[in-house]
Amino acid sequence: MIIGSHAIIYASDPERARAFFRDVLGMAHVDAHDGWLIFKLPPAELGIHPSSAISDADAAAPDGHHELYLMCDNVEATVAELEDKGVTFTAPITSAGFGLLTRFRVPGAGEIGLYQPRHLVAYDLKG
Repeated sequence: MIIGSHAIIYASDPERARAFFRDVLGMAHVDAHDGWLIFKLPPAELGIHPSSAISDADAAAPDGHHELYLMCDNVEATVAELEDKGVTFTAPITSAGFGLLTRFRVPGAGEIGLYQPRHLVAYDLKG
């Protein structure tokens, strides 16, 4: 029986990336061992998008490509709050049919997305 999901961010500097999630984003965590932090994620959902192998869509990526987006209820307010904490955004807020999105830098670990959905969400479904 599936009981959850476990996302992984690969980082050239995992200590800095972990500190960012702990101290800047304020995510609850456990120390699995010796500073190896495992973070509680907000409720999640999974979207399956066509790959570039079968689609010419602008957002298509190659098979096997995976992305992580954090979701928020007000992207402008969330960006302002995170910028006040020193977070560097790498893309402006743009409007897509499914929502408002941007990207920010995780120290030592590249970028992740942030978006305010305009679509029906699945993360609060029962069952």
